[in-house]
Amino acid sequence: MVTIKDVGKRAGVSVATVSRYLNGKGYVSEEAKQVIEKAIAELDYKPNQLARSLSTKKTNIIGLLVPDITNPFFPELARAVEDTAFANGYTVVLCNSGEQKEKEIHYIESLQQKYAAGFIVTTNQLEADYYRNIQLPIVALDRRLDPSIPTVTTKNVDGAKIATEYLIGRGCKHILCMRGPIGLDVAEDRMKGFIETVDHYPNIRTDIITSLFDFDEAEHKAFEFLKTHETVDGIFATSDASAIGAMKAAHSLGIQIPGDLQLVGFDGISIGKLLTPELTTVAQDIYKLGTVATELLIKKIEDEVIESNLIELPATLVVRSSTK
Repeated sequence: MVTIKDVGKRAGVSVATVSRYLNGKGYVSEEAKQVIEKAIAELDYKPNQLARSLSTKKTNIIGLLVPDITNPFFPELARAVEDTAFANGYTVVLCNSGEQKEKEIHYIESLQQKYAAGFIVTTNQLEADYYRNIQLPIVALDRRLDPSIPTVTTKNVDGAKIATEYLIGRGCKHILCMRGPIGLDVAEDRMKGFIETVDHYPNIRTDIITSLFDFDEAEHKAFEFLKTHETVDGIFATSDASAIGAMKAAHSLGIQIPGDLQLVGFDGISIGKLLTPELTTVAQDIYKLGTVATELLIKKIEDEVIESNLIELPATLVVRSSTK
C-alpha cells in the first residue's frame, strides 16, 4: 500500500511537507504542491482517512438527522443531500431519530466523537440551547432550530394560503384542516396560512384536527372525524402523509374523492402521483431544499462567507385529480 512516506520520496520533499499539504495546514510552496500532486497521481495514493481524522480532528463525514424515515418526504430529501455531498467529496451518514430525544443525542454525540465535519438537522426534539452548543457547523433543514443556526425551508405560510384558496375556489364550503404536531414550526406556519386565509371568508365553515405527519395516525383521526361530520367537502392536510391517510379513511367510509370530498396535501412527494385519484398538493422543491442545505453546510465547514442565515424556497400548487 502506498504511504505518505512514498509520496514524499517520489516528490523529493519531507513527510511533514506532504502532511501539511494533505491536511491543508501550514505553509507549502507552490512548487512543492505541484510535485506532491504529481507524485500522488503517479502512485495513485489514497489518504488514510482514519489517520487524517486523528490528526486534523475532522473527517469528510456529514451527519443527516431525520425524524421518521418511513415518511417518504425524508428519503427524497436524503437523496438530494447525499448527491450534493458526494459531488463535493463528502460522505453522508443517515440517522433516523424516530422522534426520540435520546436517539438524537446519541447520534450527535457519536458522530462528534468520530470527528464528523458537520450536521444537517431535520428534527427538533431538543432545546435550542443544545443545538447552539454543538461545536460543529450545523444547518437546519425544513425546521427552524434557532436564529443563529442557518436554515433552509419552504415558504410554508404562503403554501398553506395557496392550498386553502384553491379549495375555496373549487367550491368547498366546509373545510377540515389536518394540522401537524403542535410546536413544530413548519406545522405552525401551515396552520397560520390556513387561518389567515379562511378569516377572509366568514361563510366558510372550518374545523381543525391535529395529527402527526404519519399515514396511520392521520387515517385514524380522519376516519373518526369524517364519520360524524358528513358536511365536510374539503380537506387541507398539512403533509402529504396526512393527506394519504385521510384519503384511505374517506375510501373506507364510501366517500368519493373528488365528488364528495376534495383533498389537498402539502410536500409534493413522488408517491402522490401513484395514488388513485392522484393527489393535488402544495409541492416543496424537495431536491433543491436538500441541495441548498448541503451546499450551505459545506460553506460553513470550509469557512466560506454565508450571505443569509435564512433561505426560504417557494412552494407550488400541483393540481391533480383529488380536486375538481
